[in-house]
Amino acid sequence: MNKQPGASQDQAYEWASPDVIGRSLTDAGYLADERICSVVYLGDRLGKPVLVEGPAGTGKTELAKSVATAAGRRLIRLQCYEGLDEAKALYEWNYSKQLLRIQAERTGTDRETADWTDLQADIFSEEFLLTRPLLAAIRAPDPVVLLIDEVDRIDVETEALLLEVLSDYQISIPELGTVTSTQTPLVFLTSNNSRELSEALKRRCLYLYLDYPAPEREQAIVLRRVPDLSVALADQITRVVGSLRRLELKKRPSVSETIDWARTLSLLGVAEISTELVIDTLHVLLKHQPDIEKAAVEFSRTR
Repeated sequence: MNKQPGASQDQAYEWASPDVIGRSLTDAGYLADERICSVVYLGDRLGKPVLVEGPAGTGKTELAKSVATAAGRRLIRLQCYEGLDEAKALYEWNYSKQLLRIQAERTGTDRETADWTDLQADIFSEEFLLTRPLLAAIRAPDPVVLLIDEVDRIDVETEALLLEVLSDYQISIPELGTVTSTQTPLVFLTSNNSRELSEALKRRCLYLYLDYPAPEREQAIVLRRVPDLSVALADQITRVVGSLRRLELKKRPSVSETIDWARTLSLLGVAEISTELVIDTLHVLLKHQPDIEKAAVEFSRTR
């Protein structure tokens, strides 16, 4: 894909246009619109990370996975969470193995104590380095897709760890020096908007907002994932889900829950959706009891 300074000279573009990306993603099972394809194309060509924001369950993580599949790249995933630190995101040293090496040196038959300078150079070598997702993506010999998932769950201090990686595709390891990428990872950061990300992080990224899909697109997604459904039933499914999303709920149904509901109705052999059926299967679409109760009341009124 895109070339950066120092990249392998035989590294070539695989995607000639956004249209090609769209077809590749469709083959990988992801139905992307023109806007999505355009941002992915630019992220690839410009060598810039793509920040994907939007409600939970709108296909942000799936987009990165599908891009990796479509491009034939290995996916490296950093799952973010509160308390994530450098040791889990970048690298850490294998302290137990280092301690064993120190003990072995000091109890060896040739000498009682080891020369500390030589020993320090030994224990802070590649043999004792534990690679975490960010370093793994930088050191990968072939192009990879790096997914930094739910980046809004980490704190601002940890967010700063990402800046060097996303700016220069390099990581500084004091004991070994600076590790610079020989290829450009295609990076996706996903956020559910649980907190505002720093301007420094946003400035380094292209931006893509994924909202719930339009009914026509969601219907196409459902039919692709549950091919034995009729078009008429898929249309009813997306209309019901759309009406649920217009309610004030703690958690609106995601696309994945729409697909789960479609599969449920398929297994039940449903040909047409009734109000009673919707109420009886709300637990597939909604995952909070107050939401289920509110939706049941709303649908009861439509009888």
